[in-house]
Amino acid sequence: MNRELLMLVEAISREKNVERDIVFGAVESALAQATKKLYEGDVDIRVAIDRDSGNYETFRRWHVVPDEAGLQLPDQEILLFEAVEQIADIEVDEYIEESVESLPIGRIGAMAAKQVILQKIRDAEREMLLNEFMARGEKILVGTVKRMDKGDIIVESGRVEGRLRRSEMIPKENLRNGDRVRAMIMEVDLTLRGAPIILSRSSPEFMIELFSQEVPEIEQGLLEIKSCARDPGSRAKIAVLSHDKRVDPIGTCVGVRGTRVNGVTNELAGERVDIVLWSEDPAQFVIGALAPANVQSIVVDEEKHAMDVVVDEENLAIAIGRGGQNVRLASDLTGWKINIMDAAESAQKQAEETTGIRALFMDKLDVDQEIADILIEEGFTSLEEVAYVPIQEMLEIDSFDEDTVNELRTRAKDALLTQEIVREESVEDVSQDLRDLEGLTPELIAKLVEAGVHTRDDLADLATDELTDITGQADGEATALIMKAREHWFTGQA
Repeated sequence: MNRELLMLVEAISREKNVERDIVFGAVESALAQATKKLYEGDVDIRVAIDRDSGNYETFRRWHVVPDEAGLQLPDQEILLFEAVEQIADIEVDEYIEESVESLPIGRIGAMAAKQVILQKIRDAEREMLLNEFMARGEKILVGTVKRMDKGDIIVESGRVEGRLRRSEMIPKENLRNGDRVRAMIMEVDLTLRGAPIILSRSSPEFMIELFSQEVPEIEQGLLEIKSCARDPGSRAKIAVLSHDKRVDPIGTCVGVRGTRVNGVTNELAGERVDIVLWSEDPAQFVIGALAPANVQSIVVDEEKHAMDVVVDEENLAIAIGRGGQNVRLASDLTGWKINIMDAAESAQKQAEETTGIRALFMDKLDVDQEIADILIEEGFTSLEEVAYVPIQEMLEIDSFDEDTVNELRTRAKDALLTQEIVREESVEDVSQDLRDLEGLTPELIAKLVEAGVHTRDDLADLATDELTDITGQADGEATALIMKAREHWFTGQA
């Protein structure tokens, strides 16, 4: 019987083109599953076949767990203190094994054994095919639509399959069986049955890779796509940078008579692409990202990571775009929150900010309106600036002498110290679950307190734009923080 086992393993290994060890593993698994049925509980069985002789042994085993953990699976586990009584130097996560009677292969049930073996071999073949496919380093899968699966599309490429989920398709795109399709490989999950390659046609990465294939200069390193933002099937923006002054990044990506950009557009169901010149200067980058709108002026707020962009009446609708599409894509592309406004709105906002700063200076520095306005005219917008800018800069103000400057700086520092004391006292009112929330710094907590947010549920109730207004975070960071605060709603944990 043992010789027949070796011959069977050898035959299957040659026929299916898989390693002998994989076939041996399948047989061991089949024997272990059959042996488990002889026991009432959910026991753990291991079978070891000698690769040379075909002899095999069967063991029942127990996993060693810490004493304090307790037994979660009594039929498969043993506490450490009990295990030590049998093997003195055994440690947690090791196994205690007991030899048991081996089940003759002839009593296994040929069909069950065959199914286990063939399934193991199919899994091994599938893994080998995937490994060969991934070893080629391809980022885009090219194949044909094989079938629909619960709204997803299964794409076949050679002997491997990918899954294109409904959420990753281009809206209104109608793919049918037999259609040729290209999609970005986002991940490979070997735990998924059937189609382990996860695909996307709506991701920014897919557009970047399509341009890389259409524009040789990107592959050569002369050009680089720095970022991409998409409204799949409708419109997109990409930011490009040239590493060679002789190469025009926008013209190169467009191609002669638009051939290159049209190649991408045609692949993406007519999705229109704006090609923007990337810049290290955030304001200049935003101006380019808002094209074709013409920008009059920009006010940058570094703390809130936001920009107020002023355009004239004629460009207001263009800058915002249909349904806010243009400004939304520009914001995603640049990573900055962009507020579009006309000159009148900008003037009103600046007047309101000036009024607020004037009131702050008059109250906290105990000065009259004239001195407060002088500080504003010289560009001071906060108590920190008054307290800590180099003293020489303030001495250059014609209206101030040295005594006035020193007095203003002293009053500003005293006001800041008072604010800090008040802030620390107010933070004490913050609930412990909010303080313990991952991602919250003392600075963020202080800003939340000033806005009346004292508990984790208060934070969870906020919308993304409300939180960004309070903390000045980017939209993605604010959304992640809110979702973190909401986790206990779904888990039932405090």
